[in-house]
Amino acid sequence: MNTDTSYSVDEIFNLAVKRLTMEAPGYRVRNAASDDITRVIEINMVSLPEHYPRRFFEELYEEYGKAFYVAEAPNGEVVGYIMTRVEWKPGFFHRFIARSGHVVSIAVLKEHRGRSLGYALMAYAMKSMYYDYKCNETYLEVRVSNNPAISLYEKLGYRKVKVEKNYYLDGEDAYVMARELP
Repeated sequence: MNTDTSYSVDEIFNLAVKRLTMEAPGYRVRNAASDDITRVIEINMVSLPEHYPRRFFEELYEEYGKAFYVAEAPNGEVVGYIMTRVEWKPGFFHRFIARSGHVVSIAVLKEHRGRSLGYALMAYAMKSMYYDYKCNETYLEVRVSNNPAISLYEKLGYRKVKVEKNYYLDGEDAYVMARELP
């Protein structure tokens, strides 16, 4: 797969659906529901060192629910999530103010990784950010030490645009990675 933005949101989405079918039979990605929030918080707590108050999750769900997705295992258990928000900010690729889709948090439980669930969650969110929220770019922050995530984002056409020094509470730097949409 290319590691640039030559793949459109629709092409990435179609690849994600195919990969999910082949690599994770019985799993599915769907829009989150309000009763998923507790489970999303549990996944966040065990999967990531960055934690947020419950109200933060609820507000993102209420405001940007069309781009808040969960991954379900064949037994119906929620095993991953992605949540985003839309921001007006100086663009990463042009000089004008951009409508930017910010991937705030994504996580998949360790025992369910390696099945393209992260790829699928990203693809679904990217498609929603473009079509539902009219974003013309998307970005995220990732720990500089998180090579598997960096590789995933590069496959999706994201590129490193800057380093945020001491971004995380433990002092680790973050790459800001972004891509244009579609």
